Amino acid sequence: MDFDGLVRWLLRDPVAVAPDLLGAVLTHTTPEGAVSVRLTEVEAYRGHRGSDHPDPGSHSYNGRTPRNEVMWGPPGRLYVYFTYGMHFCANVVCGPAGTSSGCLLRAGEIIGGVELARSRRASARRDVELARGPARLTQALGIGRGDDGATLDGARFRLVPPAHRAAGVLSGPRVGLAGPGGSEDYPWRFWLPGEPSVSQYRPAKPRPLRA
Repeated sequence: MDFDGLVRWLLRDPVAVAPDLLGAVLTHTTPEGAVSVRLTEVEAYRGHRGSDHPDPGSHSYNGRTPRNEVMWGPPGRLYVYFTYGMHFCANVVCGPAGTSSGCLLRAGEIIGGVELARSRRASARRDVELARGPARLTQALGIGRGDDGATLDGARFRLVPPAHRAAGVLSGPRVGLAGPGGSEDYPWRFWLPGEPSVSQYRPAKPRPLRA
């Protein structure tokens, strides 16, 4: 799939895009080398307060800010933000421009550039822990503040969707959100069953994804 095709693929509701991202491969190429991760856990975030699908858990819920500017589109870019004063997290921007929606990359399996990922994640005791969690994933891939707004066109970042939606995808409430954005009404965290790279924390009982 070329970049134009990827953009068309991402021009959808993030709740539809998120489970389709499971099994996708994201590669980041730097002067040090390339690292690739196969995504095993993601979260969907919809739009701002005045949109057709407002999402109180979204960074854009209260409107456009310098921090969330990239989230407003166009799709096919990374929205990278700093959190807890120490970590970066990365999202794939999706949906039409102006809808301010995206999918948080929560976890994955490093399938390329393992040695480089290990050097970036020296505290990981096992390879399965290299990208288990959103901050660990960005650290293993070498993603930082300067990558906010980077396009997924293959120049530095390349995203290759899986040929088919993974079977048996599970969903549950999103992680770390207080109030309605993290409730049972928002089962927008999706993960692959049986994958050891998926985050250990389970805020709710998993349930099969409806077709």
